Amino acid sequence: MLSYLASTENLIYLFDMVGVVACSIAGTLLAQHKGFDVTGCILVSMVNAIGGGTIRDIVIDRHPLFWMLDLNYLLVITITSLILQIFFHLYHKIDTALKLFDAIGLAAFSVIGLEVALNHGAPPVVAILMAVCTAIVGGMVRDIICNEIPLVLQKEIYITASIIGSCIYLLLRSYGVETGVNDLITLAVIFGVRILALRFDWHLPSIRLVK
Repeated sequence: MLSYLASTENLIYLFDMVGVVACSIAGTLLAQHKGFDVTGCILVSMVNAIGGGTIRDIVIDRHPLFWMLDLNYLLVITITSLILQIFFHLYHKIDTALKLFDAIGLAAFSVIGLEVALNHGAPPVVAILMAVCTAIVGGMVRDIICNEIPLVLQKEIYITASIIGSCIYLLLRSYGVETGVNDLITLAVIFGVRILALRFDWHLPSIRLVK
């Protein structure tokens, strides 16, 4: 039993780091494209990578904050940002790369936010909200700092992808699906929905009164 819990915790930690690296890349790409200096790029990547999780922990009263307990988060963000800044010239398609890594971060952080909230005793609806919060808040602040309209406030299938994946996770959990398997399925669903939305230009419709 202990070995199972250990492996599950390691898997969750791995997903968290995947999300951190992906969001660090997305944040640095945008900041570098906007002409930020070295420290500015690192700051934007940190906001992107740990902003959502920080707000989540504050809301559910989870202290100390996760990145204060494990400084590997700050270290990984800084190293990732520096490496990307050095090789930034290799990224010719900034928009495509940004949305790809954004999708990876969306999937990973949705799963992390959901599990953290559930493990903290949050009811399912609140857990879904915390999944969305973890996934989108950092990117919103990143876009605001870089003087961009936040991606999640546009007609993008973004928040919807997180909600769909979270609902599937809860459904599979109710049927007793193993946590590790459930994590992978949820990651694939969220990432898949987001990438398909980008590929086929899916958008949410506007709701307007008929004149």
